[in-house]
Amino acid sequence: MRRVVEFDGQRVIVQQEAAPKPNPDEVLIQLRLAGICSTDLALMRGYKDFHGMLGHEFVGEVISGPDTWLGQRVVGEINIGCGVCDMCQRGLKSHCRQRRALGIFNYDGAFGDVFRLPVANLHRVPDSVSDRQAVFVEPLAAAAQILQQIHIQPQQRVVVIGLGRLGLLVVQVLAHTTAEVTGVVRHERQVALLRQWGINASRVEDVPLAQADVVVDCTGDVEGFHTALALVRPRGTLVLKSTYEGLSAVELTKVAVNEITVVGSRCGPFPVAIRLLAHSRIDVESMIDGVYLLEEASQALTHAGQSGTLKILLKP
Repeated sequence: MRRVVEFDGQRVIVQQEAAPKPNPDEVLIQLRLAGICSTDLALMRGYKDFHGMLGHEFVGEVISGPDTWLGQRVVGEINIGCGVCDMCQRGLKSHCRQRRALGIFNYDGAFGDVFRLPVANLHRVPDSVSDRQAVFVEPLAAAAQILQQIHIQPQQRVVVIGLGRLGLLVVQVLAHTTAEVTGVVRHERQVALLRQWGINASRVEDVPLAQADVVVDCTGDVEGFHTALALVRPRGTLVLKSTYEGLSAVELTKVAVNEITVVGSRCGPFPVAIRLLAHSRIDVESMIDGVYLLEEASQALTHAGQSGTLKILLKP
């Protein structure tokens, strides 16, 4: 038996349930740590009409599956592709025509003592990376995806807005390009973290308008998009790094007139994220605000939803 955390569309439920039976291409994973992210909170507010077991940021140990994976400490990619559609055949399973996503839609998540995931989604965690670091691999990979999509040059000005759980990883990753990176801060904790990491911090009113070569919007709201659009220069690049829960009214005329390149950016390369953590290039410990037991999931999710809270973790 295992303890699971589910969301039934109205409330969080913690209960006992039979362990899942993996398909031939899947393994069973025993959870070591899981992370709560903004997507989990959005799902609870009705995003994608989600019902089921939440959770997609995790580190765990394989307890059932191929011998080569048994006992291995792993993290896992969240997108489950069909393997046969045109996008999967191009190596783009994150855009599979029948895509499922761990703890997001059509596939149970990781907020349980035991859960399943395809072997193809697994990545081994080196001994040099702790569980508390490894649980950040999925969002850190998403941050690293930006550099897979655009080339940032050392002389460029880069601005990151929305310095929450994901934005603070993004600003750290982009700082390694040696470009002039600035994080737009709203409270003193953000200022302190950026100073600790040697990254420029600025209030939005102090950032010059229409001067940034690249602006990364991690806010996921309309106000953030309008701010990003005001900060990026003509023929600059605007990266949308967060999903929007509802339809957004945007200034598309300004995008056209200023010839701004808009880049959508989602999941990213796990091997890159693991290397960044293994070489201590990214500080995640400073972002952990609490660790709760699985049976305390309701309190953990409430804490995670409070303004200014960064990463909340769940453990068996």
